[in-house]
Amino acid sequence: MRDRFADRRAARREGADDDRGIVSAFDLRRRGVRAGMRGVHVFLFAGLVIAGLGPILWLAKSAVTPTQDTLTQPMALWPNGIDWANLSTAWNDIHIDQYFFNTVAIALGAWFFQLFVATTAGYALSVLRPKYAPILNGLVLATLFIPAVVLLVPLYLTIVNPPLIGRDFSLLNNYLAVWLPMAANAFNILIVKRFFDNLPREVFEAARTDGAGPFRMFWSIVLPMSKPILGVVSVFAVIAAWKDFLWPLLVLPNPAVQPLSVRLPAVQSQTELDVFLAALAISTIIPIAMFLVFQGVFLRSAGLGGAVKG
Repeated sequence: MRDRFADRRAARREGADDDRGIVSAFDLRRRGVRAGMRGVHVFLFAGLVIAGLGPILWLAKSAVTPTQDTLTQPMALWPNGIDWANLSTAWNDIHIDQYFFNTVAIALGAWFFQLFVATTAGYALSVLRPKYAPILNGLVLATLFIPAVVLLVPLYLTIVNPPLIGRDFSLLNNYLAVWLPMAANAFNILIVKRFFDNLPREVFEAARTDGAGPFRMFWSIVLPMSKPILGVVSVFAVIAAWKDFLWPLLVLPNPAVQPLSVRLPAVQSQTELDVFLAALAISTIIPIAMFLVFQGVFLRSAGLGGAVKG
């Protein structure tokens, strides 16, 4: 018993400077605790893989599987072979290629306008800091408490008859009708402003001393130091534009300019299951590619340690 207490005191002294977790360093030395922790880690990892990758992998498998095999043996791995023709049929016969490029155009425009508005507004509120900045910040924050459905009708009327342009002009069937409302994203403005608040002020003071103006400081100093938050906003913008359904359905009534999110439900009843699943698989290419490209942005820090000389 005395030896056990001595071991506990020694473990406390050795781990006094370490960060304590749920399980102490002394408990981790016990074989049963280590085995239990490994089992929990394996169980959680397997659950996350099944829940996260399972539906995507099943969709990829079903995209090249005949309809009868998907209906009779949905979990079997190509019992009667692979049908690659599903992809070409979905791409050409139901015009997924046209809807795919429409979606890319909408996503790129939404990405540009959201990034432009978020960075410039965040820069003005965080770095330039005019006297009325707190009022603007409060107004931007207040818009987050307004339900989007409340703004749906007035925003649609604004798109149908834009003010100060003329009653005969309308933005219907124009991608600007999707891009401009998406640009006014208060959440993106606030997270960019929060990131700019943490940038070292010594760099801005040094730039002002060297004669850099607001535009030069924004382009040459703030943006190069803000790659992590730019990547995060880019992913949010593209994914939101890619999956948006209701607003494009309202302002883009012409099927020739509609994105995948609107056209896929419309063609579902007229398309074979295997071809429709192939179309769904094609529509997931860009979101998956965005994740693979920008996954490091979420995990990597800003890396601003060398921005200010000690």
